[in-house]
Amino acid sequence: MTHENAGWNLENSFTQLPETFYSKIELNPVRSPELLIFNHYLAKELGLDAQALQKEMGVRVFAGNEIPENSVPIAQAYAGHQFGHFTMLGDGRALLIGEQITPSGKRYDIQLKGSGRTPYSRGGDGRASLGPMLREYIISEAMHALGIPTSRSLAVVTTGESVIRETELPGAILTRVASSHLRFGTFEYARKWGSEEELKALADYAIKRHYPDIQSNENPYLSLLQEVTKRQAELVAKWQLVGFIHGVMNTDNMTISGETIDYGPCAFMDEYDPETVFSSIDMNGRYAYRNQPPITNWNLARFAEALLPLLHEDSDQAVEIAEGAITKFPEYYNHHWIAGMRAKLGLFNEEKEDETLVKGLLELMEKYSADFTNTFRALTLEKYEEDLFDSADFNKWQEQWQARLDRQEESKETSQQLMRDHNPAVIPRNHRVEEALEAAVENEDYSVLERLLDVLERPYEYSLDQEKYAAPPEPSDRVYQTFCGT
Repeated sequence: MTHENAGWNLENSFTQLPETFYSKIELNPVRSPELLIFNHYLAKELGLDAQALQKEMGVRVFAGNEIPENSVPIAQAYAGHQFGHFTMLGDGRALLIGEQITPSGKRYDIQLKGSGRTPYSRGGDGRASLGPMLREYIISEAMHALGIPTSRSLAVVTTGESVIRETELPGAILTRVASSHLRFGTFEYARKWGSEEELKALADYAIKRHYPDIQSNENPYLSLLQEVTKRQAELVAKWQLVGFIHGVMNTDNMTISGETIDYGPCAFMDEYDPETVFSSIDMNGRYAYRNQPPITNWNLARFAEALLPLLHEDSDQAVEIAEGAITKFPEYYNHHWIAGMRAKLGLFNEEKEDETLVKGLLELMEKYSADFTNTFRALTLEKYEEDLFDSADFNKWQEQWQARLDRQEESKETSQQLMRDHNPAVIPRNHRVEEALEAAVENEDYSVLERLLDVLERPYEYSLDQEKYAAPPEPSDRVYQTFCGT
């Protein structure tokens, strides 16, 4: 246990649940941990002493060699539908050191990812390599800057040990921060292997932690399903609006809180193509960009199935109640998506034909293989340099768009500001992320990574230093596949 507090203010409310939901974990110390990257801003938000955490004692916590006061390290149990197939899972390479209570009273899980074997490791070594941990740090912090609910990254340490995958790689541990790690799969686990009382205890815990306002509702478990459906609809709409592709939308990677979690084979789309898939293991495009909304709806159905015993004592009525809740998802999703698209096009009010206007642009982008982010960036800046903008098709669409803008009361300047606020100038482009990871992992050069993180902190700034990061990849630089890194 550490002797220097460093601002830690930990509780372990999850351990108040029945023990079927977790296992207490002995630490798996690493040989010679070194702090590689540290998130000062997040540390401050959490009420932590950034200076103290960068000293040896803090690094030992990030490495899983020691624990702060009041920490009870656990690994959580959960199940999940992985590519449609149900299986038992759990934290196979992560431990939860506790929940940090911030100065404002908010509660955040502090989890070490890559910290060693657990009872759920399923034959794995429980460790992680440096590249994927840095990748999660980059993407999760970029998502936060883009205004998308997400887990956060506090630190990455190297372990001084190697992990063996296809080759020998440097080991690392990520400190991940999330509103919680309660997953759809946590409820699937409770329904399959727990009692009804244990399922109820889990649902009550989730409601108290994430949706306290619904505790006194007539049917709080139905309200939980409704609220999670709304949160997921809003989240996935935000993914679609920036061209983000998660890659592994298994039910164990969907959170009750509505945060993006588990950045494995994720990436941002360059050329607009709704069929885009980045994951090397997604052979049939189950989790392609186009499929993310319907897959979210499918996952919600699995969550609803897990809740059935709590929704009504009559099973047929429980199914009817559940279906009534999750069939609202497309309506919720479309509401957030079209509202976001209106903002991306500088539209303040609503007209019936707006969806036709938006879809017309997307069809042109697909036809001309236009870059997703840069098309909206060009519209914002009125800098029309791509092939798309030279076409008669675009000229016709632009006339419709301008006529639509002219029908609203807001000025052109106000519309452009709305567009700047909703169209990022930069995203973590795949080739830039790979460039930063290669420099760090292969050459121990972290300057490329630091510059990239600095640019991604301010995606809506439209500054000159972002210009080169806004450029799409050359054909030779295109990264077509990503890997989960486990």
